[in-house]
Amino acid sequence: MASTTTAGRSGEESRGGEDEGGMSVSNAAELPVRPGEDPWTESELAEVRSGLEAEIAGLRDGIAAAESQLAERLTDAVEGAGDDPTDTGAKAYQREHQLALNYNSRELLAQSERAIQRMDAGTYGVCESCGKAIGKARLQAFPRATLCVQCKQREERR
Repeated sequence: MASTTTAGRSGEESRGGEDEGGMSVSNAAELPVRPGEDPWTESELAEVRSGLEAEIAGLRDGIAAAESQLAERLTDAVEGAGDDPTDTGAKAYQREHQLALNYNSRELLAQSERAIQRMDAGTYGVCESCGKAIGKARLQAFPRATLCVQCKQREERR
């Protein structure tokens, strides 16, 4: 990634090609924050975004590997031939466990992609329930958050 930054240029140009199709860095300061928090800076938002993008890449690789392994197991006609009921049950349990892990990975992938989309749309940091700021500190700790702490607590009590 070649950056076109020079010392005297504006913040909009500091990310070079990284900004294509993404949120304009000048909008970083416009993202909502809770009272008492400093506004988002372009570097803070870029750090969160790059973390999400790295996580997305890792999840995609993991999902592809798991699906390949599962497809291989399902197409092997002789894998379970001659197994006793205990072995068959153990293999079924392992397969179900792998499917559950794969489902969880897909869910995390969707949440991470959605966070990137919210950054691009300028709605990153807005609680989906009450419309208030989620909080910069919460988003830096958990970048996929879509609810503020109060709404998340209310949701978990249900």
